[in-house]
Amino acid sequence: MAGHLVRRLNQISVAVFTDRMAAAGIDLTQVQFAALSALSARPGIPQAELAGAIAYDAATLGGVVDRLVAKGLVTRQTNPRDRRARVLFVAPAGRDLLNRARPVVRALQDDILSGLTPSERTTLLDLLKKTTNAGNAKSRAPLR
Repeated sequence: MAGHLVRRLNQISVAVFTDRMAAAGIDLTQVQFAALSALSARPGIPQAELAGAIAYDAATLGGVVDRLVAKGLVTRQTNPRDRRARVLFVAPAGRDLLNRARPVVRALQDDILSGLTPSERTTLLDLLKKTTNAGNAKSRAPLR
């Protein structure tokens, strides 16, 4: 069944990511890496927009951001357009860690897709993009 295989591939992805980050001495989860990457590309976005940018539940993302702030990797500032809201930025330590993590994440992609030829990997990624885009509206945390 497709759902079972997608769940298994996710388990493999999480395990490989966790092991590689630990081996590199980098204390980041997949969601923390995604959040830092998105903030790097879109500095100053509100937390709710960050949730949509990485397709993550906004309520749960609050804890992720809290941990990134506690680690000194992200800063919160008052939103100049809405003083009740906060905007997020990658702190200098977060930029440094992200620069260390990116090559590790690129390298571990081969382990996640082991057993596939380069052509099969391209096909799989194309099909995964197509099906996740088609089902995005069905998600409890759609990509925006």
